Amino acid sequence: MPAPPGRSWLGCPSRHRGAFAYVAGQLADGEQVKLMRLRHTGTAATRGFALYLASSDTYENTVLPTGSITGTPSQALECACNLHLANPDT
Repeated sequence: MPAPPGRSWLGCPSRHRGAFAYVAGQLADGEQVKLMRLRHTGTAATRGFALYLASSDTYENTVLPTGSITGTPSQALECACNLHLANPDT
């Protein structure tokens, strides 16, 4: 299930619609950037995962680095942050 209204996923700002939780990251200056969408799969431990694509302003189902199309919210957040928030200069 999505987090209860008014709550966040893994400490990140989120909004909920149906079976989906849309998760954003919050930068140091307070700006929020869209990261991913989690989909309820019927179990509490795993979620479907879609990355946000800024180029098309859409979410695309994504395979996690584990090779699975589902995983824990923590696995999905780590993958999304590594892709969206990584410093390209490092």
